[in-house]
Amino acid sequence: ELLERVSKGGGENAILRHTQRNKKLFVRERLKLLLDDESFLELSPLAGFGMPYGDVPAAGCLTGIGKICGVWCVLVASDATVKGGTVYPIGVKKQLRAQEIAMQNRLVSVYLTDSGGAFLPLQAEMFPDKLHGGRVFYNEAIMSAMKIPQVAVVCGSCVAGGAYVPTMAEESVMVDKIGTLFLAGPPLVKAATGEQVSPEDLGGARLHAEVSGCTDHFAPSEEEAYECIRNVISTFSYEPLPEELLEHDSPLYSSEELLGLAPQDYRGTLPVKLILSRLVDGSRFQEFKASYGTTLVTGFGQVEGHLVGIVASNGELAHDASLKGSHFVQLCSQRSIPILFLQNTAPPPAEPTGISQAHSIRLKAQASMMAAVACAAVPKITVVIGGCFGSDSYAMCGRSFSPNFLFLWPNARVALVDSRHFSTVPRAGDGDCTGDESELKQLRKKLEEESSAFYSSARLWDDGVILPQNTRKV
Repeated sequence: ELLERVSKGGGENAILRHTQRNKKLFVRERLKLLLDDESFLELSPLAGFGMPYGDVPAAGCLTGIGKICGVWCVLVASDATVKGGTVYPIGVKKQLRAQEIAMQNRLVSVYLTDSGGAFLPLQAEMFPDKLHGGRVFYNEAIMSAMKIPQVAVVCGSCVAGGAYVPTMAEESVMVDKIGTLFLAGPPLVKAATGEQVSPEDLGGARLHAEVSGCTDHFAPSEEEAYECIRNVISTFSYEPLPEELLEHDSPLYSSEELLGLAPQDYRGTLPVKLILSRLVDGSRFQEFKASYGTTLVTGFGQVEGHLVGIVASNGELAHDASLKGSHFVQLCSQRSIPILFLQNTAPPPAEPTGISQAHSIRLKAQASMMAAVACAAVPKITVVIGGCFGSDSYAMCGRSFSPNFLFLWPNARVALVDSRHFSTVPRAGDGDCTGDESELKQLRKKLEEESSAFYSSARLWDDGVILPQNTRKV
């Protein structure tokens, strides 16, 4: 009887409000979509029963162990039918125990967050001490250091302390229109500033996927969010298969077409997904932070059956793109996944931007990405598919950052600066500039010759010039 009562969460009326008015799935339906089968071991289902502050035993969250894509996981799922998923002291204890199990047994942790944060009238019982609420975030950091993956789905309100659970996870998905993430919320904004703002504008999925970068994947629906998390977990390479057991599909598009896609004119940026769709098995690519920092494409794919993280130039390596690159490289290092860099420096802007704040913060973000690339203790392979100039070369694992292999397509250009930058002579006055222009022409010719892929390869600055259509094989 008690277990039957627990399975109904906050009761029929609360479930109706949750599913029909708020258009959300009940927590147990969420678990069914996420797990491989029905073999879910619920932990401490009667926690909180009969205690003075809980009118139902569920304590606002469900914890358990189950398999996702064949990987054993610990799950911590908010039950928003119980006081809006608000966390009571017993709920904190339940979460801490689940994290303890994850650490002791090195199990992936999955958080389904839909919570109003801490139950404030009982804050003295759940906030200040060593084994109170803050310990959840401490444990997340420690588990990351232990290389135990943690992922989260924001499938409802994530307020106050609850907002840190998904943002401290290594990968998170937010569901459009129902997932929100903020420290306070619209009512407090109204009380503090008088401004009226919608939950979506303040902390909705689109804002966090495209602007803040707080979430890594945008999901139009809950069903797509759980499918996304399953795809993410399928990239966790705990035990690589023996070479002889590796099976793989060919790309859906012919690798021969890479000959026609190799950029010869560097005045425009090639959409790099055209290249990826001809390189990875089955043209399947699990993209990471697809809507944020879009001038760098990052994600997971397989090449000839081998799982790799891919970091590919798709335009200027701007501030947000560099932060995304740094995050993704650290993820690959954490999970012991080799990294494939596809390098193609973006053409310079039509007009010089001058010294600006944007330029300054880009430098700092690029420095962070360089540090992440240098320190990633995984195999790294770099292929220069277009231009390779200046600081982009460092952040994208050029020769000085010691990739395990560095290959060039025949059209590649490798130089400190792009000779196109020397298109005009700065004039101090109206004097004769014929000599200056002649020197400029000579310099440009010299740079053109020295940036050739064949000039680089002749001096052993790389491991060879390869034909684009042979890239998968190499």
